[in-house]
Amino acid sequence: MRTFLIAAITVTILGGYAFSHIVSERQAAAQPPTPANAKPETPFFCDRTALTPEQRKRQQELGKTLRSSVFGIQELPDGFEFEFPYDPSTYQALTEFTPLERACCPFFDISIRLEREGGKLWWRLTGRDGVKQFIHAEFSPWIKR
Repeated sequence: MRTFLIAAITVTILGGYAFSHIVSERQAAAQPPTPANAKPETPFFCDRTALTPEQRKRQQELGKTLRSSVFGIQELPDGFEFEFPYDPSTYQALTEFTPLERACCPFFDISIRLEREGGKLWWRLTGRDGVKQFIHAEFSPWIKR
């Protein structure tokens, strides 16, 4: 009787495992395929936990410095491009600020561009649908100077 009980429990456990495996395979097959290069999309909010308190303080300091240096703004279909006069200290501040901004706002496409022949310095913030409105709200002090 004891052997029969152990065999019955074993069959039940193995049957449950096999059933759950079949169900999960069917559910996976029912899901539409995703492109191999599909990126996960994070929600539009600044992740305040992405930076340490020291990094957050530094980001705010750099933001104030850069905001006062904005020379012009180009509105783009999917974001904004901020124009700065080129000087090594502004470039250094921008290259330090950019990874901090990316850490807390990973949904931004960010680029730094230097024009040839001693031209201007540009910082471009763009992204998917909705990002432009987010940039406008978060960087309104930069935009409405």
